[in-house]
Amino acid sequence: MPHIKPFCALKPAVHLQRLVVTRPLENYSMGEARLIASENKCTFLHLINPELENPYLRGSREELVYKKISENLEVFLEKQFLVKDDKPAIYVYRVKHNGVVQTGIWTLTHIDEYLDGRIKKHEATVARRETLLADYLQQTGIDANPVLITYHPDHIIDTITNKYTSLKPDLDFTFADGTIHQVWTICDDQDIKDLVTVFDGISSVYIADGHHRVASMAKMALQKQALNNERHTGTETYNYFTTVYMNTNEVKILEYNRLIRDIGDWEPELFIEALKESFSVQESTQLVKPDHLHKIGMYFNTRWYVLEPKKEIYDENDPVKVLDVSIFQDFILTPILGIKDPRTDARITFEGGETAVSELQLMVDNGLYTLAFTFFPVSIDQLIAVADVNGIMPPKSTWVEPKFLVGVLTNCFS
Repeated sequence: MPHIKPFCALKPAVHLQRLVVTRPLENYSMGEARLIASENKCTFLHLINPELENPYLRGSREELVYKKISENLEVFLEKQFLVKDDKPAIYVYRVKHNGVVQTGIWTLTHIDEYLDGRIKKHEATVARRETLLADYLQQTGIDANPVLITYHPDHIIDTITNKYTSLKPDLDFTFADGTIHQVWTICDDQDIKDLVTVFDGISSVYIADGHHRVASMAKMALQKQALNNERHTGTETYNYFTTVYMNTNEVKILEYNRLIRDIGDWEPELFIEALKESFSVQESTQLVKPDHLHKIGMYFNTRWYVLEPKKEIYDENDPVKVLDVSIFQDFILTPILGIKDPRTDARITFEGGETAVSELQLMVDNGLYTLAFTFFPVSIDQLIAVADVNGIMPPKSTWVEPKFLVGVLTNCFS
């Protein structure tokens, strides 16, 4: 495992690479997305939500929105905004961002690998989000945003990858945010065979990012399997989802910090005393960006504090409970602040590690929030340990890079 296969990707035309690809829709405000769509006729956003270009497009999504997406895809192909490879291939993908270079294998993976638990996860998903994305996938047949999966380094994969990255890339562009994206096409039959064989022999692989995407693809595939009933063979194109495999040395995990709107009914002094029941609490003369495990920063009432959990409150041998984000949830968020479900409670906001700690402090100083909590990043080894025991981390425990653009390589299935 896992079972991978080559595919004929849709690629942006060479002269349109920067214009076609886009960040995921949720990364834009609606105003930003509408402006981009109105000014750029070949942005992939037209294949995600055509309501951006036509706000009066209303009614049944199946009859109107999805029909418009199909029409837009035909236009993209006809005008060669997107060009389909003639021969199935596996691809090498590289992204350069803030001096960091990350390289992986872009391919298709059979959904049974996920359904049977051979691709391990560490995060729970929200059914509503799964259903919305599964509906999009089923109606459009467009899979343009891959799932990031990590594995322990393998010499053969590295050798094949290095063979291609020494050549001129087929795609090579700088996106508006300054990230550099490169793609090499592996169409040599022997190289593809070797990659398929090597991946099939890897004992364990882990979802690093994209839990909702793979869960949605699984939901959609099961729906199609049920519709096909006796005709289903398992080889249909809807049984495969796009994946980028990066080994554990390539994947980067940043911290996910928390902002809290209020402290409820607590008086400030009593709130601090409540923290001291489970934590060592020390004031800091400077902002706190934790540099090791079990060190949590807190900004409150114009002061920074260092919180260190007392050893008796967590189990070092439990890969979930030992995480600082778990300790925070179990001993601060729920019992003291009364936030039981961070997925739905409007009092908490999450900020990935790309947001500077000084910006978190400013948001508190400006009155948008009352508290900021900063964390040391979860390590890749901790992620694997959680997944190996079928554990689930608290929501928003990891900010994983790279973050993929939509439309770099697209798989169309039926």
